[in-house]
Amino acid sequence: MTIAIVVILIISSLGLIATVLLQPGKSAGLSGSITGAGEQFFGKAAKGKEGLFAKLGVVFAVLFLVSSLGLTLFLK
Repeated sequence: MTIAIVVILIISSLGLIATVLLQPGKSAGLSGSITGAGEQFFGKAAKGKEGLFAKLGVVFAVLFLVSSLGLTLFLK
């Protein structure tokens, strides 16, 4: 059981690192400095690659959290 949790932890950590590094910056160029606050306030939906990486980042973060907590509780 410990080996399975460690494998899940390693896969989720590598996935989290990859998704964070592949996400584009929030303020890409001059348009980000002009309309960045308005998009954050009104909640403009991310499309395409940005939305996919954001959802994958959340999934990998939750998986990492659950597996690390599970490993901690299992080893005690």
